[in-house]
Amino acid sequence: MQILLLEAIHDDAVALLSEVGTVRMIENLAPETVVQRFAEADAVLTRGRGRMPREALLAGRQLKCVARCGAGTDNIDVATATELGLPVLFSPEGTTYSVAEHALMLMLAVGRRLTLLDREAKANNWEVRNRVGVGTELRGKTLGVLGLGNIGKRIAELGAAFGMTIIYWSRNSRDARFAFVELSDLFRQADVLSVSLSLDAGTRGIVNAERLALMKPSAMLINTARGEMVDEDALVAALAEKRLAGAGLDVMAQEPPPADHPLFKFDNVVLTPHLATITDLAYRNMCVEVATQVAHVLQGKPPDIRNVRNPQVINP
Repeated sequence: MQILLLEAIHDDAVALLSEVGTVRMIENLAPETVVQRFAEADAVLTRGRGRMPREALLAGRQLKCVARCGAGTDNIDVATATELGLPVLFSPEGTTYSVAEHALMLMLAVGRRLTLLDREAKANNWEVRNRVGVGTELRGKTLGVLGLGNIGKRIAELGAAFGMTIIYWSRNSRDARFAFVELSDLFRQADVLSVSLSLDAGTRGIVNAERLALMKPSAMLINTARGEMVDEDALVAALAEKRLAGAGLDVMAQEPPPADHPLFKFDNVVLTPHLATITDLAYRNMCVEVATQVAHVLQGKPPDIRNVRNPQVINP
């Protein structure tokens, strides 16, 4: 069996896959190279950077499955995979705790101006404490959770543990522990708005200029989901006009962003390079979980249905 990696995965997952086939890393992610290598593969795995478009999947004449070592599968053309009868394997819960903790870290970092104060303290500018004003406590604030899947629920739980009031909006999930509100009310009422939706046609650009205009000037935006859900031009305008108190972003519309991206100039914006899932526990767990299911498919065994994004190809 030929197993193609579009990017590095945990060594334990590579060792597991090596027991059922030959594991090779792609040389580069240029579309023509990806298509060529798909034609030789029995299984293809990626994380967040490698993409599996329709033309690549159609070229995979001997493919038995494709996989994402993570929870989101927006970098895979799931519709084409389903059309071809290919299971799309993923880790629906492997990133829950790490991403939720990262979201809370960003809330604290923005609210307490962590990056600004760290920079000034290291420059021995202790006078900064006399001019930055007061920090923002999470206790007593309203946390608005945009999307209540596994990660959104964990963010809500952690926010509640900090003494926050939890409201949420979700297209289909409900949880009696927290208060469901309409989408516009979520933006109006939240002191902290955390984005935790899956990216699709219905959520792309959901945080737009109109909805940002509903937010309190004292509120902050946190995004650990996908950058394409936020209109970055509208976010820049809201920050520049002081209609928003700050933002914490682990994801951006273009990754990496251009070196002169306007969000870089704000002291009240904390950026991390899309690594909320890369922790000592989550990285290994999600890679090994997905590799295990890939190995099952290559050995002719059924995968765990909970790890199949398109279960209709398993149970037509």
